[in-house]
Amino acid sequence: MIEIAQPDDWHVHLRDGPMLGRVAGETARQFGRAIVMPNLDPPVQTTEEAVAYRQRILKSLPENSSFEPLMTLYLTAETTAAEIQRAADSGVVFGVKLYPKGATTNAEAGVDRLDKMAPLLEAMERYRLPLLIHGESTDPHCDVFDREEVFLEEWLAPTVERHAGLRVVFEHITTKKAVDYVSEAPDRVGATLTPQHLLLNRNALFAGGLRPHHYCLPVLKRERDRQALLAAATSGDSHFFLGTDSAPHSRSSKESACGCAGIYSAPIALELYAQAFASVDALERLEGFASHFGADFYGLPRNRQKRKLRRSAWTVSENPSGDSDAPQVFWAGQSLDYQLVDEG
Repeated sequence: MIEIAQPDDWHVHLRDGPMLGRVAGETARQFGRAIVMPNLDPPVQTTEEAVAYRQRILKSLPENSSFEPLMTLYLTAETTAAEIQRAADSGVVFGVKLYPKGATTNAEAGVDRLDKMAPLLEAMERYRLPLLIHGESTDPHCDVFDREEVFLEEWLAPTVERHAGLRVVFEHITTKKAVDYVSEAPDRVGATLTPQHLLLNRNALFAGGLRPHHYCLPVLKRERDRQALLAAATSGDSHFFLGTDSAPHSRSSKESACGCAGIYSAPIALELYAQAFASVDALERLEGFASHFGADFYGLPRNRQKRKLRRSAWTVSENPSGDSDAPQVFWAGQSLDYQLVDEG
């Protein structure tokens, strides 16, 4: 049995409407808090919209749930410094999300030049509101497997250098180069790591045929990158913390001629991370990564409640809901060695 402080998810997609009702409870069962992504259609661009979205999330949760959604704003060319101040003063908005235009699901309203956003970045510095970054170049000539490294060189590193007070989360990093950069960065730079990037390399996309449920953005990378990510996650370095990037899509939208990017891991997230940490005999460092470092970065108190994971081999269900178009859970049909103990 493993006991750790209640973990938080520092990057999750809860969607809206019927999908919100279907998936929010799964994140709430696993985590105490979560940074909720704003890339709805239309996106969450103002503090007022974030407050309203937060209310919809809370209404979708099981009765007596103590889960706390931590909201974010979607950075666009129309965002103002006054809106950054309102967000910082709201008590419910904890970050501003940068999507390069067209980089991923519902990123059409994103930005195409970060160097033009200096007044907004200065406002984020002033009000201590972190910039949360989907770090991929959208240059059409850039190889898809190089998009993160190009973004790091052309967008991220210059921005961090220019704005000495800006707090940044380089989200769902996927490459050794990103690990090396974050490891050497100041403490105001953090990074989240997903379970899929810790457990799989890009061969998994093509194992026995095309695997749409292993397709996410940023895409899986080489084995040497996976090894670097796993070493970072299990190192005890507080720059790195848990962020699932759990991103549900209906099965039909994944299994199509132009399938959506996103891996839905929320129902078994902690079990997946435990599997990854156990693979390198580092379970004693899971608590820091899952429960402490993210809270410290965001300046929030660490959770006091405890959660337990029992060592017990089990197989992830192929379709627990019985709905043929429900989002497929990552790792479906495969075995795991740990299972979260539901208490109460």
